[in-house]
Amino acid sequence: GLDVSGHQGTVSWHDAANGGAVFAYIKATEGTAYINPYFAQQYNGAYAEKIIRGAYHFATPNTSDGTTQANFFLKHGGGWSSDGLTLPPAIDLEYNPYGPSCYGLTPQALVTWVHAFVNQVHTSTGRYPVIYTSTRWWGQCTGNDAGFSSDPLWIPRYGSSVGTLPAGWTVQTFWQFADSG
Repeated sequence: GLDVSGHQGTVSWHDAANGGAVFAYIKATEGTAYINPYFAQQYNGAYAEKIIRGAYHFATPNTSDGTTQANFFLKHGGGWSSDGLTLPPAIDLEYNPYGPSCYGLTPQALVTWVHAFVNQVHTSTGRYPVIYTSTRWWGQCTGNDAGFSSDPLWIPRYGSSVGTLPAGWTVQTFWQFADSG
């Protein structure tokens, strides 16, 4: 599978399918101001090639509450359909590229934020969103909260094994083991 965003621009999904791509997660939004300008081409292009696709939201918990960001995501590509070619929506929770690692929030405040996002997506789509996070970030920023085991886990670990998972999860749904492909 692939993880694509606006950084990849226009994707040749025909070439991706011929290269063995089976699924792709595509960044739709970030915070409440960014919409991937290539999202329609990337999302619909994957679908046209029968590549199972899903959309994800890059969380910025310091800019607005979880419900607001979930609604922005849902409005701009974060939906879900039972067509057999759509993965559940996903949320990308990782180190803040713009400031403090945990967005200046306490673990309790961050857990509250994630619950608000997850609950809004679940209420709107009937699906628990996939949570993309690393074991290290989750431990540091949520206090290793174990309350999200209903959500599928997408874990990045660039190595030969998936290693220790964040608290609450006994298995990962997706293991991202490379940053190219």
